[in-house]
Amino acid sequence: MDILKELLKKLENPDSITDAVFEGANIVLYTKDKDFFLNGQETIRGLVNEFKKRIEVRADPKLTLPEEEAEEAINEILTEDAKADQIIFDTQRSQVVIETEKPGVAIGKQGSVLREIKEQTMWSPLIKRTPAIRSKLIENIRAVLYQNSDYRRKFLHKVGKRVYDGWIRGKKECWVRLSTLGAGRQVGRSCFLLQTPESRILLDCGINPANETEFPFFEAPEFNINEIDAVIVSHAHMDHAGLIPLLFKMQYKGPVYCTPPTRDIMSLLLIDQHKIVSSEGKEPLYGMDDIKEMVKHTICLEYGEVTDITPDIRITFHNAGHILGSAMVHMHIGNGVHNFLYTADMKYERTMLLDPAITRFPRLESMLIEATLSSKDAKMGTVEDAQQQLATAITETVQGGGKVLVPVLGVGRAQEVMLVVEQLIRDGRIPEVPVFVDGMVWDVTAIHTAYP
Repeated sequence: MDILKELLKKLENPDSITDAVFEGANIVLYTKDKDFFLNGQETIRGLVNEFKKRIEVRADPKLTLPEEEAEEAINEILTEDAKADQIIFDTQRSQVVIETEKPGVAIGKQGSVLREIKEQTMWSPLIKRTPAIRSKLIENIRAVLYQNSDYRRKFLHKVGKRVYDGWIRGKKECWVRLSTLGAGRQVGRSCFLLQTPESRILLDCGINPANETEFPFFEAPEFNINEIDAVIVSHAHMDHAGLIPLLFKMQYKGPVYCTPPTRDIMSLLLIDQHKIVSSEGKEPLYGMDDIKEMVKHTICLEYGEVTDITPDIRITFHNAGHILGSAMVHMHIGNGVHNFLYTADMKYERTMLLDPAITRFPRLESMLIEATLSSKDAKMGTVEDAQQQLATAITETVQGGGKVLVPVLGVGRAQEVMLVVEQLIRDGRIPEVPVFVDGMVWDVTAIHTAYP
């Protein structure tokens, strides 16, 4: 907790701070000084430069406008274009979440609309995009987070205390050990345990799609669920994320780091997996409550956002180009002693749906590279050849009076095929025929629209 005390010493008026807490690796100061809340940016920038940590100032909850009045004021401030679909108040953290179809308009030029909302209501506004396709799943996930805001505040503070434990501690001997608990020379159950003298980090925890009773090697002597500091999920596919709820069933209570789309898609796939197993009369490996616990414990990071997750490990997610939200995990260990990259699945070619994977990093000593779909004899055809084969198959089928069924993976591949079909119709390369989307593809596509 020393970092909070040292930080407060640097303020001209520390008595105006009613609470200083952690939100994961971030530091939040709650103030009863209205001027400091609205105009203290210069002071905060100075503290950020000195402490090299992300610091935010929010108004003390007693300073905020009552919710009904604040909602009325927000609706008056927002233009017709940025009309809020939903306004949700997080009273524990003096934040108001504004969901709108046009986030840019709601933010305003150089944040002008956000500033006006702060000045008139004393709430800290967060703008979220309303998906173009309505997704009940996204609504449910956000509801879980909003309804458990008090728990989330305490949980995030606890995470921060662990991160800053030993903030001014002297240097320890440093070593890094990586244990393969799953996916060594096999497809599925990706799971790796990274250890240092200070930390125990789990990288992914998936199922084996070919044999769902085949778990990662939790019986390995170095694995102890009670010692895990954090779980990092590279992307939402079940061979990497399919057993995350089981960790919570095993009484894990720590953070799960992932990108926002990974949280949403992972939740959808886990719920779907639970329903399928239950419908087959089998006993699911985890319950719906375990999925809910996972959501409550997620800490979402954007690409390029640097954050400490333990006293000696700092991570950054980089675009892996594999599916929406997929990330390569860069780990800065022991204050620069070692820099390690866990790539998970990655793709180095631009497609109609996604940009290619990142290839440049500030510093790197070791890499653990996914090779699930690799072979020294593999030869990829060109994208144009693949599109022409699809166009030929569709055209011949339609002209013959038939219908085309495309059985396709619901995450990523389905959306890519949808875009290709749309482009083929636009270019006149296939007949203009109706296209139907069925099953989970609809929900996954809705999630894509939330993260354009």
